[in-house]
Amino acid sequence: MTNRNTESPLAWIDEAHKYVGMREIRGTRHNQTIVKWLSQLGAWWRDDETPWCGVFTAHCLTAAGRAIPKHWYRAKAYADYGTVLSRPAYGCLGVMSRTGGGHVCFVIGETSGDRLVVIGGNQGDQVSIATYPRSRFSHFVWPARGNGVPSLPYNYRYTLPRYANGQYSQPLSEA
Repeated sequence: MTNRNTESPLAWIDEAHKYVGMREIRGTRHNQTIVKWLSQLGAWWRDDETPWCGVFTAHCLTAAGRAIPKHWYRAKAYADYGTVLSRPAYGCLGVMSRTGGGHVCFVIGETSGDRLVVIGGNQGDQVSIATYPRSRFSHFVWPARGNGVPSLPYNYRYTLPRYANGQYSQPLSEA
C-alpha cells in the first residue's frame, strides 16, 4: 500500500518537482529561470545569488493558483501567511530560522529518524530534496487559496510518506 499523499498530488508540489536539480549560476551570469520568476513576481533585483528560497516557494504557489504573502521574498514572511498548523502535513510550508534570516520549503515526508524530507529552492544553491531535523522548524503553514481565503489540509495529509535516509525518489512501502 502506498501513502495516499503520493496518489493525491498537490499542484504546488508537482511544480516544485519540475525543477529538482536546477542550480543558480555563480558570478555575473544568472539562471534565466530564476530571473524569469523574479520578473513575474515583481522583484526589484535580477540575480540568482540573493537568497531565493522564498522566490521558488512563491513561484510554485502562484503557478498552482495559491496566494503568496506580501513579502514573498522573505522566508520568514511565510510564517504569518496561510493557516498555521500544529504539526507538519504533506505539502505544507516549513519555515526555519537561521543566522541572518530564515528558510522556507515544502514538507513532503519524513525519515525513520526525527527528520523531515522537504523540497525547496536555494538548498545548496539549487532546487533539491533534503532533510532537516524536525526541531529546526519554527512554523508549519498550509497555503491560503488564490483569493487569500485560509484553508486546511485534508486529515490524511498529516500521515507523511516515510523515506529511507538518502533515498528520496520513492517512499518506503506502507504495507
